[in-house]
Amino acid sequence: MVMKCMIVDDEPPATKIIESYIAEVSGLELVAICHNAVEAFQLLQRTPVDLLFLDIKMPRMSGLELLSGLTALPKIIITTAYREYAFDGYEFDVVDYLLKPIPFTRFLKAIAKMNRWTLATQQDYEVNKEAFLYLRVDRRMRKVLTDDILYLESRKDYVKVICRQETFVIKHTLGALENMLSEHHFLRVHRSFIVATRKITSFSAQRLLLGQTYLPIGRLYKGAVIRALGAAEDKPPRPSGHSHDASADRRPGRK
Repeated sequence: MVMKCMIVDDEPPATKIIESYIAEVSGLELVAICHNAVEAFQLLQRTPVDLLFLDIKMPRMSGLELLSGLTALPKIIITTAYREYAFDGYEFDVVDYLLKPIPFTRFLKAIAKMNRWTLATQQDYEVNKEAFLYLRVDRRMRKVLTDDILYLESRKDYVKVICRQETFVIKHTLGALENMLSEHHFLRVHRSFIVATRKITSFSAQRLLLGQTYLPIGRLYKGAVIRALGAAEDKPPRPSGHSHDASADRRPGRK
């Protein structure tokens, strides 16, 4: 499968180097070069890509600001001369972080890492996509595919289960559901929320995004969330198009 690539960098010499590297690697196809993040943002609305080679420090809009504005993220390889931005990149679950000048061998290592990540994700998804739970809904035991669940929200003695196509309420505790879902890539991010990690689009220290839904990260859960999402390089999140805004039900600042 050919992976469509975009380069976003305001330095022509760096752009030419990455362009030449892409041309030498089978399976990579360069479809666009943008010399600033604003141009890239506009182009990505019309032409989605699989892999973004992204500089961080650029005029008008930085690379990280570009990522913050996107609702669906491609795979990202950061290319920059500034080592101090490395931690910030973890918020967007970047594949790798390349420091300029970039040797070809280091470029190849990043591509190999991305390929391993992609393969592991595809295999893991195929194994787990038919996993399911039986939940009591309207006095019946109902089969619910775990891959359909976006997140769960505690409402005192009840839990609201938000799925791709529907939402329903069950009489259960969030703690018990956390144990049931622990093997299916779900993460407790707040005392009131459990989320499907594959559906996370992006996250910060205070909140995360699932499609167009913002959910808060509780103070006591912050360290575990950042470790789980930032370090789990073999399990990148899967974007979701769910449009319900949970912030209408709960203010993000309330823990």
